Amino acid sequence: MSTALAPPPTTPQAPDFADALARFDVPGPRYTSYPTADRFVEAFGPADYMAAAHQRKLGLSPGLTPVSLYVHIPFCASLCYYCGCNKIITRHASRGREYLGYLEKEITLHVAQLGAQTPVSQLHLGGGTPTFLSDDGLTDLMRMLREAFSFAPAGEYAIEIDPRTVDASRLAHLARLGFNRLSFGVQDFDPDVQQAVHRIQPAQQVFDLVASARKLQFQSINVDLIYGLPRQSVASFDRTLAQICELRPDRIALYAYAHLPERFKAQRRIATSELPYAATKIEMLSRSIAALTAAGYIYIGMDHFALPNDSLAVAKRQGRLHRNFQGYSTQPDCDLVALGVSAIGRVGGTYSQNAKTLEEYYDHLNQGRLPVVRGLALSRDDVLRRAVIMAIMCQGYVDFESVDIAYLTNFSDYFASELTALGQMEADGLVRLTDRDLAVTDKGWFFVRAVAMVFDRYLQSDRKRARFSRII
Repeated sequence: MSTALAPPPTTPQAPDFADALARFDVPGPRYTSYPTADRFVEAFGPADYMAAAHQRKLGLSPGLTPVSLYVHIPFCASLCYYCGCNKIITRHASRGREYLGYLEKEITLHVAQLGAQTPVSQLHLGGGTPTFLSDDGLTDLMRMLREAFSFAPAGEYAIEIDPRTVDASRLAHLARLGFNRLSFGVQDFDPDVQQAVHRIQPAQQVFDLVASARKLQFQSINVDLIYGLPRQSVASFDRTLAQICELRPDRIALYAYAHLPERFKAQRRIATSELPYAATKIEMLSRSIAALTAAGYIYIGMDHFALPNDSLAVAKRQGRLHRNFQGYSTQPDCDLVALGVSAIGRVGGTYSQNAKTLEEYYDHLNQGRLPVVRGLALSRDDVLRRAVIMAIMCQGYVDFESVDIAYLTNFSDYFASELTALGQMEADGLVRLTDRDLAVTDKGWFFVRAVAMVFDRYLQSDRKRARFSRII
């Protein structure tokens, strides 16, 4: 569904937030999927995934419709206190080698369902720390994947990197393996903040690595930042932003820190008293958007920025932006094959998630079973609402007639209660509504998750939202 008829301005400002902040800075999903992963059920298992994969195989001509691959590498050599990812802290390289053996078993099981040499247009290695694996380990992993799947020559092949785990020679090895996109985890350059989150990495180390990556001609370099960390101030984050603008990566992911110590044990090591107030976070976000757009970056939406010639910015201009479990993407809305512990995939009208512990993941594979332990088969309502929510998250615009044509419905009737619920957001200047369309305003982009939440049927019947991070 194309809904990018009136994309929002790329440089939103933050004029008057006090009232909106009080009403709309609530816990809510990030909508890397809809329905969100907390709605998955254990009644969905390997047989359901196999049925979806078999349907895909039967319904497609050979060589058409590539998939995206996600591989989760859970290991980290040290603990970052802010982290909410599924990770295992260890310095034993042998655990990585053992894990690769089980990934090979899982790949074989997937190929049995999808067919050999299924085309791949996108690969993302996430974690954890993918570069926890040795050069030989990464070589073995890419060999396994290339033997099982057919990688498109012009595909996007990305890997997340902890700068403390690589040097120029390792980057050269990644280039030889076929990776063409790198994502460096920076978070903040301030030494005091780094100490508070137990992640010490000098700025010069990152600058040197990015310089090496550019010499190796990687197509795109991303840097992750987090605002709202302990000991951050508006002034200190301004300094980090100035350094980032000097570094000038192709893309920047700017995330709000989600402090959920009841869910993530590592976060209990963070002193709550050292966290910035919500109003300070708002100012950090506002100043970040102003600084980055002034430096020439395009505001993609919610938490992503890109230089004008980057493919993400081009996709935004052309209305081709998508969103998946890795965030914003230029890739068409395609199936996602997920490999590794806790990994989440999507095939056809289904989502599936692997076992979250190594023990259970290994046990399934030792018994010759796919490690899928939960998931969801989407209803017609799910598919329709997903289209609307993703249009809001990606384009900030929904054309009602486009939805009606694509899904054989009447938008105004089907979503009558949702349009009524948007009345307060319209009054607060977060959205513009007509009888033909819905558009997110400059101010509304700060609360775009709250706008999307209005169309989330599951949240409407479940007000227990504390499991999600706050919007700001």
